[in-house]
Amino acid sequence: MSNKRLFLSSPHMSGNELKYIEKVFESNYIAPLGEYVNKFEDSIRNYTGTKNALAVVNGTAALHLALRVLGIGTDDDVLASTFTFIGSINAIIYQDANPVFLDSEKESWNICPKLLNKYLVECEKKPKALILTHLYGMSADIEKIADICKLHGIYLIEDAAESLGATYNGKHTGTFGDFGVYSFNGNKLLTTSGGGMLVSDNEEWIKKAMFYSTQAKEPYIHYEHIEYGYNYRMSNVLAAIGVAQMEVVEDRVLKKREIFKWYKEFLDNIDDIEFMPELENSRGNRWLTAMTFKNTSYEKVMKALDSVNVESRPLWKPMHMQPLFKDAKAILNGVSEDLYSKGLCVASSTTMTKDDVKMICDVIRDTCKSV
Repeated sequence: MSNKRLFLSSPHMSGNELKYIEKVFESNYIAPLGEYVNKFEDSIRNYTGTKNALAVVNGTAALHLALRVLGIGTDDDVLASTFTFIGSINAIIYQDANPVFLDSEKESWNICPKLLNKYLVECEKKPKALILTHLYGMSADIEKIADICKLHGIYLIEDAAESLGATYNGKHTGTFGDFGVYSFNGNKLLTTSGGGMLVSDNEEWIKKAMFYSTQAKEPYIHYEHIEYGYNYRMSNVLAAIGVAQMEVVEDRVLKKREIFKWYKEFLDNIDDIEFMPELENSRGNRWLTAMTFKNTSYEKVMKALDSVNVESRPLWKPMHMQPLFKDAKAILNGVSEDLYSKGLCVASSTTMTKDDVKMICDVIRDTCKSV
């Protein structure tokens, strides 16, 4: 077994994080305000092209704020990707709304636009919004989906938690909808250990989200409250880490894509393996290299990789298959269930070398040959 464990996506510091944290401590602004919160929001605006950004404690909080600002509440229907992490869905539950799950398309593994349009044409109860996940850092067919949402008059919230740096026709994921959400959790492309960002071109919506994120305090010298709010703002300390991370964001995207190229180079001649596709005119950030196996059990591959101290993980178990959502409505075509049954995410940390990837691929190849 190798002494060095290779993780799915481990933190990778730029080198300036500690310097900026020291400046925060010198200023004594370690609470949820300070110059680095502003700088972090500015860096996201400048990089993605969004007009407004709000730094919060995590991506789920950002999704929750988006739903609250849009007035979504008890018994409202909210469409969502079924092939996703539960953090994309929890905010719907927080608002006492009903998740309605949509299946994937083979072309992107993301929400199928045809299923979306068909449901919106035929449904008896019109949903208020769609939360679209850009899975594993790869863009959905977002222009088509955004057009469908506009046609049917429903809000579009992009869960771009995994896809910072991904683009479609040169435009960043997270900036096509009414709201976009990014995550800076420990395993994301960039990390602040925990954190998120809510973005929108609508300034009034972001101002309202900021109001809710700071306990909904009215503008008086005393504490006056007409509405309830949350303690959701990011601390200046974490924002300082974020500022340093954003200085290398494009380097991290390019390295993730290079790691994927290495996997493809070493495994492309194995008929048993298919990689997650990338839509034409898009650039995914390849947050995690994801693949499916036609004949080999992904559990067998996981076991073989673990024996050499390499982390891997099955693809997301679709939300409609989760016991929590056994009674939820789902519009299905079988794609997400099929992907889940035979798919795996492999180690994709930006600290990895080509030799690391070759070693992993040798293990995968040997496992596939033994079937």
